[in-house]
Amino acid sequence: MKFKQLSTTIAALFIAGSAMAQAPAPKLGIVYDAGGKFDKSFNQSAFEGAERFKKETNIPYIEVQANSDTQAEQVMRGLARKKLDMIAAIGFSQTQAVAKVAKEFPKVKFVLIDSIAPGANVNSIMFKEQEGSYLVGVAAAMASKSKKIGFVGGMDIPLIRAFACGYSQGAKAQQPKIEIMSNMVGTTSAAWNDPAKGGELARQQFDRGADVVFAVAGGSGMGALQMAKEKGKLAIGVDSNQNYLHPGSMLTSMVKRVDVAIYDAFMQVKNNTWKAGTTYKGLKEGGVDWVLDKDNRKVVSPEMEKRVNGVKADIINGKIKVIDYRAASSCPV
Repeated sequence: MKFKQLSTTIAALFIAGSAMAQAPAPKLGIVYDAGGKFDKSFNQSAFEGAERFKKETNIPYIEVQANSDTQAEQVMRGLARKKLDMIAAIGFSQTQAVAKVAKEFPKVKFVLIDSIAPGANVNSIMFKEQEGSYLVGVAAAMASKSKKIGFVGGMDIPLIRAFACGYSQGAKAQQPKIEIMSNMVGTTSAAWNDPAKGGELARQQFDRGADVVFAVAGGSGMGALQMAKEKGKLAIGVDSNQNYLHPGSMLTSMVKRVDVAIYDAFMQVKNNTWKAGTTYKGLKEGGVDWVLDKDNRKVVSPEMEKRVNGVKADIINGKIKVIDYRAASSCPV
């Protein structure tokens, strides 16, 4: 009888222990910026990372789009009131919203992409865009026959100037006398969603002799990529791999692995390994890169591939130092 009671007690303890071991699934949320979830660029990359997490874990997440800074704060506060474990904020425009709401809800974890916000419950993830842009600058200089290349940025902010500066450094290192034309779509958040303006700026650069353009403009960049195809020129995509959009006219894409950042953040919360602070992701950390695949293989020569990958290795091992415009406040080239 005692043996039976002991067995029952052990079984009960085992069941209780198993229940304790299986922690409840985290409640997660993601707030896209004005570019929208399907911008084929920055926000979409974040969405793909969240979807990968959901597919692997069967843990859902709540998603919201914020069309303005004010709305970002409102929707973020609404998610925090639902007692979410983590909220991922996509884009620098949500910095103030994260800083404010994180302070109000100290038990909620926040991940902010592309900017730094204070708080013991905030992980700010920054990318070394200048390093990836340097690589595509080398590729652009090698691919250009006119020795004139272009850059179309979205909103005129230090982040986009960091892309432009890295691109210029890479191009000038490869071809010191190359001419680089640079234009921004605008100075407000509307600059991310004006493909007509993006296309027109690219057309102007092509008319002035450029034969490669790097579009770093969210939805506006779609116009620049389309214009390159129409003009028989080359374009470089950004954030997500955009090579598939116009195979044959896409030289490459400078990818920023926002998808991996979001996937990792969600997984860290699930595994209870998440930490606050600021994280920097460059070539060495797999945060940025250039893309070579079936859609651009024909326009990337073996010489170009070897050169760009050699430069990539030199940046990773510290042989090449790429200046960050945001730290220098000016571009050295």
